[in-house]
Amino acid sequence: MSARQRLKRIHESLVPPESGQGWTAYVWLVYLSFFFVEWYFRPVGPVEMTLGMATIAVFLVLYFSAFRSRTRRTALAHIVAITAMAAAWSWANAGASVLFIYAAAFAHLVGPPRRSVWVVLGVAAFAGLIAPLARPEPFYWLPGVFISIIIGLTNIFFAEQGRKNAELKLSQAEIKRLARVAERERIARDLHDVLGHTLSMIAVKSELAERLVERDGDKAREEIRSMGESARKALADVREAISGYQRQTLAETLEHMRLSLRAADIDPVIEVDGVVELPAQTQGMLALVIREAVTNVIRHSQARRCRIRLEASQGELNLSVDDDGGGSIRMDGNGIQGMRARIESLGGRLDIGSDGPSSLSARLPLEAA
Repeated sequence: MSARQRLKRIHESLVPPESGQGWTAYVWLVYLSFFFVEWYFRPVGPVEMTLGMATIAVFLVLYFSAFRSRTRRTALAHIVAITAMAAAWSWANAGASVLFIYAAAFAHLVGPPRRSVWVVLGVAAFAGLIAPLARPEPFYWLPGVFISIIIGLTNIFFAEQGRKNAELKLSQAEIKRLARVAERERIARDLHDVLGHTLSMIAVKSELAERLVERDGDKAREEIRSMGESARKALADVREAISGYQRQTLAETLEHMRLSLRAADIDPVIEVDGVVELPAQTQGMLALVIREAVTNVIRHSQARRCRIRLEASQGELNLSVDDDGGGSIRMDGNGIQGMRARIESLGGRLDIGSDGPSSLSARLPLEAA
């Protein structure tokens, strides 16, 4: 389920799965004592006493059940039942007006605020119609009407605030989840690009050292030392990738790629034209793109020559990497997806195969760079 769907479900939900009231639900029962006030001032027969206690028992069942109503029909049925009990007792007990107030207090369970307001007004109107007929004294029916409206609207306000807070918490949780996913993807791309190039170079150098070990021991030892330096450099790059900082400049990257291509017996041609000083973050991002492109050339192209061109013209920074080999670039590879994500994050675009099966070109606006 998407975040939008979850937000919509919370917004349209009638009430949380649990009551959400806690101990306050029991505190509100204090107002039920008004039902017994009249009994204190006049004698009560056994029949009225029995019916009164049965009514209270039924009310308590409806009261606690209403908090857990999961559909608007169920909530509305509870409100109607409590309102009916209030109307029935209005003819015999002035304190029964408190049941109208309880009925209006549950109006926020029937759905959106507009619908809930109509329910509150409906309960208050019914109380205003029944109460004067049963007990014309204003001190009886006025509190039942006006307090029902006040309590009902107050509960609607706080229920809507609760829904909005739930939406906000869900949005914040979703933002944190997406941030973690984005960070994991960034680390995965960086590790792939950093380790892919370095491990490819170590593999090339190990093959070269194996061929030289019998013919030229000194050269073989030099290649082995170079492998050790590459491994240490890979460890530093991994630490930088995990921490999110790539401090290698474009000039250092291009020089490193020159040496890597030569070690793989590929003639490097590097051209830089009109490129101004770029921010460290942009340089680090372009450095990873160049490293991945050169790694693909070394691994797959079987080329004898590789050209890297970086130029700035007409408000764009253009990077192109092509070779004379016969390989091609996999469009669904992790490296290509990582390069595309980095270039597009700066508002640019990545083209594959425009100047040959293994060619790569990237363009990004100088403002973004």
